[in-house]
Amino acid sequence: MEKAGIQQLTPMSPWVQLNATPDDWVAADPKLLANMLASMVLVRSFEEKVLELAGQGLVHGPAHSAIGQEGGATGSILAMRGSDQINGSHRAHHQFLAKALHYAAPKGVAVDRPFGDEVRAISQRALAEILGLAQGYCRGRGGSMHLRWAEAGNLGTNAIVGGGVPMAAGAAWAHKRAGTGDVVFTYFGDGAVNIGSVLETMNLAAAWKLPLCFFIENNRYAVSTHVEEVTAESRLSARGLAFGIPAWKVDGMDPLAVHLAAQEAIARMRAGEGPAIIEADVYRYFHQNGPLPGSAFGYRSRDEEQAWRTRDPIERVAAEMAARQLIGEDSVAALRARAKALMDDITGELVEDHEDKRRIVPALWPSPDFRDFGVRGDLSELAEARVVEMEDFPGEIVEARFVDVVADVMERRMSADPRIVVMGEDVHRLKGGTNGATRGLAAAFPDRVLGTPIAENAFVGLAGGIAMDGRFIPVVEFMYPDFMWVAADQVFNQIAKARHMFGGDSEMPLVLRTKVAMGTGYGSQHSMDPAGIFATSVGWRIVAPSTPYDYVGLMNSALACKDPVLVLEHVDLYTSKGPAPVGDLDYHIPLGKAKRVRRGEQMTVLTYLAMVRPVVEAVDRLGISADVIDLRSLDRAGIDWPLIEESLDRTGNVLIVEQGSAGTSYGGWLADAIQARCFDMLDQPVRRVHGGEASPSISKVLEAAACCSPADIEAGLRSVMADQGLALV
Repeated sequence: MEKAGIQQLTPMSPWVQLNATPDDWVAADPKLLANMLASMVLVRSFEEKVLELAGQGLVHGPAHSAIGQEGGATGSILAMRGSDQINGSHRAHHQFLAKALHYAAPKGVAVDRPFGDEVRAISQRALAEILGLAQGYCRGRGGSMHLRWAEAGNLGTNAIVGGGVPMAAGAAWAHKRAGTGDVVFTYFGDGAVNIGSVLETMNLAAAWKLPLCFFIENNRYAVSTHVEEVTAESRLSARGLAFGIPAWKVDGMDPLAVHLAAQEAIARMRAGEGPAIIEADVYRYFHQNGPLPGSAFGYRSRDEEQAWRTRDPIERVAAEMAARQLIGEDSVAALRARAKALMDDITGELVEDHEDKRRIVPALWPSPDFRDFGVRGDLSELAEARVVEMEDFPGEIVEARFVDVVADVMERRMSADPRIVVMGEDVHRLKGGTNGATRGLAAAFPDRVLGTPIAENAFVGLAGGIAMDGRFIPVVEFMYPDFMWVAADQVFNQIAKARHMFGGDSEMPLVLRTKVAMGTGYGSQHSMDPAGIFATSVGWRIVAPSTPYDYVGLMNSALACKDPVLVLEHVDLYTSKGPAPVGDLDYHIPLGKAKRVRRGEQMTVLTYLAMVRPVVEAVDRLGISADVIDLRSLDRAGIDWPLIEESLDRTGNVLIVEQGSAGTSYGGWLADAIQARCFDMLDQPVRRVHGGEASPSISKVLEAAACCSPADIEAGLRSVMADQGLALV
């Protein structure tokens, strides 16, 4: 009975349990059932072979099998079309194979005749990848947990729990924007449901009506922890109610029920109605990793395991087909035998007996020379770019506000290239975001300037998925660089590593803009210089323009680059004026090219961003003959060693100047690199000027003390001169 003043509320989207009825089984297309059975048998035979090899010590690393869970993957994937896409988590052999088979054999895998060449090729390449061999889908780099075959719609599986979900949202955004009608399924388990990136992405996908299905394989155990130990609502599809996402709960051991739910979800997504959730109750027969059951580790009982095995999805489909006289017991046995023989055969091509032991055929390993290939691209995409340094600019140069040029060059690029999309918090409002850097863009390109929720992990991961899709170029703004820690998984584990991890060919054309805000009173969590952190993450390129002119050229190069590029800006530069081009915003400044802004003979000063101007002023004030070099590119591959070494060979002394904290210092690793490369050129150790150990504080006095000041720069310059016996008055 309702109390006075209390009104019962209902969710905006439905949440239903879907069960396949006897009539559904009778109505099911025989070809669908045959394809379902053959695919599941192939997947299981493959996984059994993987566990066998793992037991022989031939799988280097984990072997996360999904034996018992084939019904969820196969039932859902057979409802897709070839151009639809999926990604998954660390336990994804079954999803990867089901999608690959469905793509390569769109008419289905037959139950009553030998498997085709395409089935053999898929099985062999997938097994080779799991064994770490050169012929694998990711050339041996991905192994069991990182499987990608983009052509077949396999976007890439992921070893970080929940880590691939935002990337899937990016692919879904690209489909929606392109108007293809294609959809994306992102598969993850019960352990991932409570991960922030998953929940953030659910919210974002619902808000933007993305064609993305969140497919939850609820196998009840995250390693050994039962789902009811970690959440009060263990019916995990209930999560959809909070975001307005319709959800289907199905028995994942019944592949037809999964298929019917997937058909309904796909119809909704193709109609432009937004995301869906499917929760499939499944069970992995083995432990988290390896060939032993969970009961061997004490967290499951044998009775529980046996009860689930009696509901085996392969047996269920075979029994239903037999009831309709579509297949006989002998035919099922023959199918299993053919699948096992195929797996034995491909294994024989990868593994051999040697001195009474089994080993990988040595010739199949990747060459050690392949180690670093694909950490980043070769910048060949910029080979034909028109490069113009300011001294050679043929047009007019005027003094202009830095932040105005930031907005102007982005407007120019978005006008010229409809692939560019800008996203971030408040970028579409406040006359160009919090500082005006996106001024006018939302009015000019309302469908390509996307204001996001406060959810950096979701929206930068979504941008990573857009970038990997290849049809669009995302430009992401982090309002403050400290927010990278909130999105660290997507920034460093996903975006930075994707190209290398998936074999070296997966381009990641993404630009991440952020501003250093030291001196603004925003305190410890809004003020850092992130260059030192990003420099430790191979895969990212970093540029730090110190003038409006350089900003134009470097941003143009960043947007043309096929690698992720961090573009650093600074609030002190925003409000300042500097040299800017008139009329021509299409030139480039090469990535990896520093600039000498003063020439001298007594020392080399290396600096960047907002420290360039105060360094030049201090050098001029003290009358020092110094080479002042604006680094401009800060990543490991972007250091202009020819210019630095030429300078050090003349001066013999070097000072690195940066504004930020010693703890996240960029200059630390640069000093080490200089010592290693240029030791014989140096007359004294590398000297550094930087901020204090602590992060900047709110107090104006303490903030000033935490940052490198003009007095600190002068003291550093004097120290280098004094060590040469040239003390300044």
